[in-house]
Amino acid sequence: MTGGGAATSVNGVLAELFAAAAHGCRDRSPLTQRLLTDAADDLRQGGVTARVMAGSERDREGAVPGLRFAGAVHRLVLEGRAPGLAKHYPSVGGRPHLPTLWQDALPALTEHTDLLRYRVQATVVQTNEPGRSAPLYGGLLVAAQEAAKAAGRHVPFCVRLLEVGASGGLNLRPHHVGYRLEDRVLGDPDSPLVLDPEWTGRPPADLGHRLRVVGRAGCDLHPVDVSTEDGRLHLSSFVWADQPQRWNRLRDALALAAADPVRVERSAGPEWLAKQLARTERDVLTVVWHSVVWQYVSPADRAMGRAVLADAAARATPTTPLALLVFEPRRTDGDYRFELLLKLWPAGISLNLGRGEGHGTPFTWDVTPWE
Repeated sequence: MTGGGAATSVNGVLAELFAAAAHGCRDRSPLTQRLLTDAADDLRQGGVTARVMAGSERDREGAVPGLRFAGAVHRLVLEGRAPGLAKHYPSVGGRPHLPTLWQDALPALTEHTDLLRYRVQATVVQTNEPGRSAPLYGGLLVAAQEAAKAAGRHVPFCVRLLEVGASGGLNLRPHHVGYRLEDRVLGDPDSPLVLDPEWTGRPPADLGHRLRVVGRAGCDLHPVDVSTEDGRLHLSSFVWADQPQRWNRLRDALALAAADPVRVERSAGPEWLAKQLARTERDVLTVVWHSVVWQYVSPADRAMGRAVLADAAARATPTTPLALLVFEPRRTDGDYRFELLLKLWPAGISLNLGRGEGHGTPFTWDVTPWE
C-alpha cells in the first residue's frame, strides 16, 4: 500500500510537469497541448503513460519530460509505426481531431511502450529551431559594428561564431540564410533557407553592411548528425506537427546543412569553450552564442562556463574583441519572455536588444541596458 501511494505521488508530480508543458503549447500547437493534457490525466490514473515514463518520474522541470514524451510519440508517427494516430498529424498529411486524439494514441502507446520508454530516457529535447537565426543575424550585425566603433574602426569586424548547445548546428550558418524584409532580402537571397523574420523595428545597425563569418564551431553533449536519416528524424520529431511554417523552415535548413556541412563536437560546454577561447584571432570578433539551452545546463556547468567566459573577457583587446550573444527565456509574471542579450569586451557594452517568441520569430527590436 505504501509503495503504491508513493508511485501515485511521483506520477502526480510528473503529471504536473506534463500539464506545464501543455500550457506552454497553448495557442501555438493545439495538437501537442491536447496530447500532453490527456497524457497528464492518464499519468494521474496510473495508465499506460506511467509505464512509458517509468524511470523518468523524478525528472526535473528543465528536462521537459512532457516534450520528450511528445517527441517520442511524434517519431512513431513519422516512422509509420502508428497509422491509427497518423491521421491526426499534419506532418504526415493528417488533420487533427482533438476529441478522439487520445483514444487513437492509446493503441500506439500500448504497442510501443518499451520503444517509447527507451527514447524518452535516451534523448534530450532538440528543437534546434532555425528561426532563431533571424535574431542571431541582427545581433551579430550589431555586435560587429559596435565592437568596431569601440575600437575606432570604420569597417565592422569579421566574426568567429562559437555555439554552445549547438544540437545539429542548424544555426551556425546565419550568413548563408536569407532574411526577407518588406523591401529587400538581407543575407543570402539565393539560400535554400529564406526566413520571414517578422521583425517589429530594426536592429540598431547599418543593414547595408554584409555579415562576414570567418569561422564557426559548435559543441553539444548530444550532437545530432543531420547528414543521417536518424538525425533528421530526431530533430523533426520535436517540431510540433501542426506548425507547417516550422516544418518548412526545418526542411529548408536541412537542405542548407547538406550544402554547407558544419561538424558539431561532442563535448561539455565549459571544457570546449575554454579550448576555443584559448586561441584568439587578430581583427576578428569572437562571438559566444547559445539559444534556449540554459535550462538544460547543470548549475555546476553554468558556473564553470561563466568563469571561462570571464577569463576570456579579461584578456580581450580592441583588436581581439569578445562578445556574448544569447537568446534565452526569462521568467516574467509567471510566464517566459525570450530576450536577445549582448555583451562586448573590452568595450564594456551590455545591451538587451529585444524580445521575441521562443522559435525566433516574430521578434521586436527594443534596445535597453542589459541589467
